[in-house]
Amino acid sequence: MDKLLIAGGARLEGEVAISGAKNAALPILCAALLSAEPVTFTNVPRLRDIATLLTLLQQMGVKVERDGDTVTLDAAAITEPVAPYEMVKTMRASILTLGPLAARCGEARVSLPGGCAIGARPVDQHIKGLEAMGAAVEVEHGYVHVKVPRLKGASIVTDMVTVTGTENLMMAACLAEGETVIDNAAREPEVVDLANCLIAMGAKISGAGYDVIRIQGVPRLHGATHRIMPDRIETGTYLCAAAITGGHVRLTGARTSSLDSVLVKLIEAGCTLKSEPDAIQISAPAHLAAVDLRTAPYPAFPTDMQAQFMALDCVAQGSAMIRETIFENRFMHAIELQRLGANIRIDGNTAVVQGVEKLQGATVMATDLRASASLVVAALVAEGETIIERIYHLDRGYERLEEKLSALGAKVRRTS
Repeated sequence: MDKLLIAGGARLEGEVAISGAKNAALPILCAALLSAEPVTFTNVPRLRDIATLLTLLQQMGVKVERDGDTVTLDAAAITEPVAPYEMVKTMRASILTLGPLAARCGEARVSLPGGCAIGARPVDQHIKGLEAMGAAVEVEHGYVHVKVPRLKGASIVTDMVTVTGTENLMMAACLAEGETVIDNAAREPEVVDLANCLIAMGAKISGAGYDVIRIQGVPRLHGATHRIMPDRIETGTYLCAAAITGGHVRLTGARTSSLDSVLVKLIEAGCTLKSEPDAIQISAPAHLAAVDLRTAPYPAFPTDMQAQFMALDCVAQGSAMIRETIFENRFMHAIELQRLGANIRIDGNTAVVQGVEKLQGATVMATDLRASASLVVAALVAEGETIIERIYHLDRGYERLEEKLSALGAKVRRTS
């Protein structure tokens, strides 16, 4: 099993390119199931989750061609509308095939995702929405089985803001008969990117990016070409890496409009930011100021950046309070940060972080994707060498991480 070895103390400087967004690419690749014509996507990152999904789509009968960051999918013949447990257990986003398969094939059999390290991610809102659209849904033997001659438009009010639920129902509604209204919809930029892709394929969607989305169903969708948006979480992670090392970094291919809540906190910490049309620069002070934060659905502070900011607060001046409101078990990285010498106290969904003068290298274990990123950020300033185990989590969401960090001057290498 691969590990990362990081020697702390290097100040990050230079320029690095941001990859396409994993959380946008996964639903958008699933959208290809809605059309019998080839669909081409560019700026697709090379990640473990992307590879897993492409393998799953191939098993369903989709023809897959990849050339660099360009992927072409041809779903003219879907022979097996099934997402087996063996695939879904390694990547929860496989549930995003449920809506497109139900809409296009009139049938779908998708495994329930099962447990998740950071907390419960129920799919009940997906099922509730499909049932409102006329589908017969049965959950048996660990699978969601959907049957419907053709979905019908409906008014759906979700009980909670759910990104994958909004995406699944929006895709399903594209081929439904009549109008579907999704109320209490997720507003994330990745939802908007999916909507833009679907519109390019011929869908009629309005309101994406707001809490009410309207979809007028059409008989079929056609082929199209769509470029995946930049990864805002990767952007935020590299900004944190630069900030904690007192560095100066320019990130190209970044989109700052989707990062307002993160940028505000970096400015509070003492960093100077300069936004460009397709890039962002950060200059960090010698000593960061501790910043409080509270996670919440977009446009508030993203839960996927909470761990990275906890790492910053570990060495910042003062104390900070971090409240996690999205997932009930997303402080597991705090235990590993304590192994590096961090002063963190956990009380329920609140963490109090008291900045320390320095962290010290140690062997730590990644527990999930963003927890892994926080350990990398902290290791960049820890004295001595830090060994991060179970980095397959990082490979799920960060393209060429050690290569990009090395280009900025970090002392990092992968070993088996």
